[in-house]
Amino acid sequence: MSRTTCPKILYLPIGVIRSGHTVPDQTPAQSVYAKGCSGRAELLAEYEEGLEGLDGFSHLILIYHFHRAQTPQMTVTPFLHESPHGLFSTRFPSRPNPIGLSIVELTRRDGTILFLDGVDVLDGTPLLDIKPYVRRFDCFVDTRDGWQDEVDEETAQRRGLRRYRSAQGTIRGKTS
Repeated sequence: MSRTTCPKILYLPIGVIRSGHTVPDQTPAQSVYAKGCSGRAELLAEYEEGLEGLDGFSHLILIYHFHRAQTPQMTVTPFLHESPHGLFSTRFPSRPNPIGLSIVELTRRDGTILFLDGVDVLDGTPLLDIKPYVRRFDCFVDTRDGWQDEVDEETAQRRGLRRYRSAQGTIRGKTS
């Protein structure tokens, strides 16, 4: 099968993600490094009924479109490592289908607005879907993490924050 014989797929956003992040390399690289970074998911009014029952979950999986992604390359150097890796062994945003996901904390809901913490997403990102994070389904303890097992936690924290500036203007992380 080739890409030209595959059916075309069209997704329409269900809303938009709002955050204080406007510069990609000043945005935490993963939501685990974005504690204290608040934001919102603003859904279109037609999806409000679908939010019923979501308040009972502490965390959500946001699925979104990397609207500012560059042309994909099949080999990239990820933020955690200094060696190149195949694109599909990374979470690099420039992909053939630029789809992202983040696990964020739901702090409260007001109608079609979800207030979030741990947001590592650029402001204005189109939101494609929301799923509840369920520990029973989504938490695997005994995993292999490929080349990422070579990176110690201190390095991961420092690089994961990139050059994120807190609301007070201080740089919380620094790329080395």
